Amino acid sequence: MAQKKNGAYRLHIQKATSLIKIDGIANDQPWDESEISSDFFMVLPMDTSKARVRTEVRMTYDERNIYLLATCYHAVPGPYYVESLRRDFAFGKNDNFLLFLDPFDDQTNGFSFGANAAGAQWDGTMFGGGSVDLNWDNKWISAVKNDSEKWVFEMAVPFTTIRYKKGIREWGINFSRLDLKTTEKSSWAPVPRQFPTASLAYTGVLVWDTPPPDQGANISVIPYALGGISKNYEGNHAATSQHKFGTDIKLGITSSLNLDLTINPDFSQVEVDRQVTNLDRFELFFPERRQFFLENGDLFANFGYASIRPFFSRRIGLGVPIHAGARLSGRLNKDWRIGLMDMQTAKVEERGLPSQNFAIVSLQRRIFSRSNISLLFVNKQSTNYEPGRDSSKPVYSLYNRNAGLEYNLASANNIWTGKALVLKSFSPGRKDREMVQAAHLQYSSRRWNLMVQEEYVGRNYTAEVGYVPRNAYFKINPVASRLFFPKAGKILSHGPRLNAVYFFDETLKKTDYQNFFQYAFNFRNQSVFSIGMVDEFVKLLQPFDPTNFGKDTLARGSRHYWKAWRTEYVSKPQSVLTYAFNTRVGSYYADGKWFNIAGEVGYRFQPFVSIRANASYNNLRLPHPWNNTTFWLVGTQLDVTVTNTLFFSTFLQYNEQTHNINVNSRFQWRYQPASDLFLVYTDNYFPAPFAVRNRALVLKVTYWWNKK
Repeated sequence: MAQKKNGAYRLHIQKATSLIKIDGIANDQPWDESEISSDFFMVLPMDTSKARVRTEVRMTYDERNIYLLATCYHAVPGPYYVESLRRDFAFGKNDNFLLFLDPFDDQTNGFSFGANAAGAQWDGTMFGGGSVDLNWDNKWISAVKNDSEKWVFEMAVPFTTIRYKKGIREWGINFSRLDLKTTEKSSWAPVPRQFPTASLAYTGVLVWDTPPPDQGANISVIPYALGGISKNYEGNHAATSQHKFGTDIKLGITSSLNLDLTINPDFSQVEVDRQVTNLDRFELFFPERRQFFLENGDLFANFGYASIRPFFSRRIGLGVPIHAGARLSGRLNKDWRIGLMDMQTAKVEERGLPSQNFAIVSLQRRIFSRSNISLLFVNKQSTNYEPGRDSSKPVYSLYNRNAGLEYNLASANNIWTGKALVLKSFSPGRKDREMVQAAHLQYSSRRWNLMVQEEYVGRNYTAEVGYVPRNAYFKINPVASRLFFPKAGKILSHGPRLNAVYFFDETLKKTDYQNFFQYAFNFRNQSVFSIGMVDEFVKLLQPFDPTNFGKDTLARGSRHYWKAWRTEYVSKPQSVLTYAFNTRVGSYYADGKWFNIAGEVGYRFQPFVSIRANASYNNLRLPHPWNNTTFWLVGTQLDVTVTNTLFFSTFLQYNEQTHNINVNSRFQWRYQPASDLFLVYTDNYFPAPFAVRNRALVLKVTYWWNKK
């Protein structure tokens, strides 16, 4: 069970004998001297044969960089398919080549680099054995060239960009290729079709002729300068200007351990959140996009489950200035990982919010081949603050702390995965029922996917720096699905899926459940259609407005049952015109009716322009006093990518539920690797029609300076 699954797949890398120019032409002498990896295996549509599309990969290195050359031949004539030249593209909508690198060969964490057939870059950190966080952004260069027979991807990644342990001569590695003309996904080391090609359990081995060079004193300084102007029209305030300076500093303590410092950080260039219609009883979750919190972010953010997160970095510094922060993260050796973070926020006088300190400690120990045990401690502390001293201001907690222990199971072949955790919070005046316990076990084969999960969250459990939208419950959630594979025809696979979620209060009385049965059809052209039925019950634990529109509320303790039909369709990604839709038709709270239809249409003038439009319509028909309520949510996105270093994007979002129209335009010029100029314009309107609420314009310049 502990043996590396694809240990027999080995690629030898030797030091380059001369310089390599990254131009996608592949005429440098070291490439002729490098070992070739080819004979890729098909992963999709089926994983039972060699790939139809031919791919050849070579690798070499020098004292500063790792180099890769991928030659991607066409299996059938015709153009390549890409969305645009935008970084970190959608995997399934682009012809692409990706590298998955596991420098510690622990089959759990690593790095990913790649490009689509037009040259748009992809980079991210890998965690959880097969997930890629594309919000990570670092320093490396690449080039792509095309002709009628093939496209060639060439790249150089500095050793200072990645983390690895000195002296290790064997790294985990795999290569992935997606060719949309043949609808084929393939990999160098074979990966079962039920797993992504990013699955680190199925990496082969990169064998170094000598240990990779020592990184030495790795120091990066990333200063920024910002100027902007904004005006609040709703408050009838005069326009205000801002000027900010700050910096991030990265210090390589060792080749696998990094210290990150940030002073007066700014995140104004981060993309806005996608707006949603909220008909839920609990707080919605939006992902972290700020760069400082992302490297080795799994050490902090992956503890727990989707609705039990003891640490959620968006609780730090959103709407509150951050003075400074520090993070030490990485590996102590092959088996131990560590993460330490400390952030200090500013005092906000008008809100009575005190200055606060956030300290997080994470320690992870690998056991067996791919499993691990993790310890997490989170402390939020208000400084120089007495709660309730000023009766005219809100009262904030003096402190909130969380401590937890978690075991993550991952078998050598990734078929069995699971988790078990326990958490306890510490807050002033709370001493009972502050515990959380949860666990799950999952089995994934080519045909079957079986999972059972259980959770308990105590009534007084509090995670002020986390995301735990619900308390005082027990939950049980079994899931089962089965795939069938026709031998011929347009349908590649089809099968049912049953997902049952049951909630109980702390006396084990049932409070709500949802039974969802779905049947899905996966077509050979990669389009997908599904139909399903949901059976749901809710006993309200708090008064609730079923429209979330500021109307009257349903009574606490009232009981509601409903059934609904759902459909979903996603078109094939090869077309320049793509579309998707989903529907929901059925009953709702208070014996009412809820109809929802949502869809998205995209068109691309590849590789330079991509246009997407989406809309969602909700119609709620309820008894008096709610009556008939409708919501529209409409959005458009325009991406113009002149080159893979020059981007312009605009979002327009209209949310009828929140009475807001938002415009966010962002121009980005990457004038050298990881160094950018941003121009960001934001506008918010109240439809009266188009009465301006607030408006802002920001210019920001960053520069990445390296010293080795």
